[in-house]
Amino acid sequence: MADAALHLRLKALIAFRALFVSLLLGSAFIFKIEFFPNPRAISFFIIALYVLTIIYVLLIQRIKKIFFFAYIQLVLDVIAEIALIYITGGIESWFSFTLILTVLSSSIILNQKAGYIVASMSSILYGTLLDLQFYGLIPIPYEGTMLEKQFLYNIFIHTISLYVTAYLAGYLSSRLEETVEMLAEKDTHLRDLELFNMKVIESLPSGLVTTDIEGKVLIFNRAAEKITGTVKHDIIGRPIENALPFLKLPISEGRKEKVLQRPNHEKKIIGIHTSILRDISGRETGFIGIFQDLTALKELEEEMKNKEKWAAIGELSANIAHEIRNPLASLRGSIEMLREGKIPEKHRDKLMEIAINETERLNNIVTDFLTYSRPKPLDIQKVDLNALLGDTLELLRNRAQNMGDIIVRQESEGALPVSLDPLKIRQVFWNLGINALEAMEKGGTLTVSTKEMPDRISITFSDTGTGMNKDDLERIFYPFQTSKEKGTGLGLSIALRIVEEHQGRIAVQSDSGTGTTFEIILPRTYGK
Repeated sequence: MADAALHLRLKALIAFRALFVSLLLGSAFIFKIEFFPNPRAISFFIIALYVLTIIYVLLIQRIKKIFFFAYIQLVLDVIAEIALIYITGGIESWFSFTLILTVLSSSIILNQKAGYIVASMSSILYGTLLDLQFYGLIPIPYEGTMLEKQFLYNIFIHTISLYVTAYLAGYLSSRLEETVEMLAEKDTHLRDLELFNMKVIESLPSGLVTTDIEGKVLIFNRAAEKITGTVKHDIIGRPIENALPFLKLPISEGRKEKVLQRPNHEKKIIGIHTSILRDISGRETGFIGIFQDLTALKELEEEMKNKEKWAAIGELSANIAHEIRNPLASLRGSIEMLREGKIPEKHRDKLMEIAINETERLNNIVTDFLTYSRPKPLDIQKVDLNALLGDTLELLRNRAQNMGDIIVRQESEGALPVSLDPLKIRQVFWNLGINALEAMEKGGTLTVSTKEMPDRISITFSDTGTGMNKDDLERIFYPFQTSKEKGTGLGLSIALRIVEEHQGRIAVQSDSGTGTTFEIILPRTYGK
């Protein structure tokens, strides 16, 4: 990996050297610039450089010791630059800066150490050349009278420049290499992470699709292909409507269930949750949808509902039969005894009273059952809930007078306007109130309160009666579930049905011996 990078850098150096020679020296020679005192020598110099360049090009793919080959090129470059400086006037040459270029190249191509080596070699050769020129040992004339200190200062400046260049170029080159290595490592990590993410996405049991802001598909995993019957390559880059026709722009966020018509005319129920994709700055960039095939689940749910429905019908029928059988048995027994005509007169009246009471009980069972099973449509009216509650509690107080030491207390003040069916809600209040009174056989207090909320109201019935255990609490709203000798067990079932018709709910809290609290929560306005 390192040799391949060094090969590339050496090729770049060879190309730069050829370009430099062609543009700088070649152009100056062609235009016959006067600072070339020996044009013939310059011509041979340029030819020699071109020949060297050709040799470098031929050898670079054959040399195995590429590091050593790079050093040879840099050393020859320094020698060529010293020769150029010699040809063009020594201390007066304009080409002493080329030494800095070679030092810079050595630090970039090899390392900082190579930069110092080339800087040292350049400084020694340049200083030697100027010393020989000053003492007249080589025939390089110069204009004017230059003192020894001027030669020394020129050597000093060039030496400092070369070493500073080696340091700076080496530092920057090493930092660049570290940065490149870090980026390569990060790139590897990103590739691994991307591969991992793709594996995760493709392994998801749920379909996953992402789109851009225009609704064109970007990601479409294997599960999405299986659910929709659409091949990934046919949908990537195309509108999501082609695979999921119910997803149309603008795509809304949230959970929804839709029916998908597959190409083979098979219908599937799709449960999909869509969200908006945002970048780091919070700008919307597209959409993401996660969906499942709910067809089998819905079929199972429907089957379970049917089973539960038939089980409920069976249980309800058994309860009805049980509730009707008891009064019928009493009624039949009374009628048979009356038909025989052998009982005394005083017992005959008693049997007639039993028959009438059992008939009334049968009528109540049938009436309550019809109320529960065939509810009438709501008659929504604007009423004062506190006033409606007060009227019902007044009737409960009259009932409580014959049941012992029971106090019925209302904790609500002022008007509380709401929209509801007053007759049905009154029945709910009456059923809950009667249950509370009957739970306080030894006396107690029934406290009824109301509370306003922004869009709802709360009505609480709290008694100090016997309370209920956990098993009874779980079944209190079941039809015909009652622990009373009298009663049909439909009162709370009817109350729950009416509250749910008003889009409300009932919460219950109770413990044996501590009383029971029913809380009715209703919307202030029906339908909102």
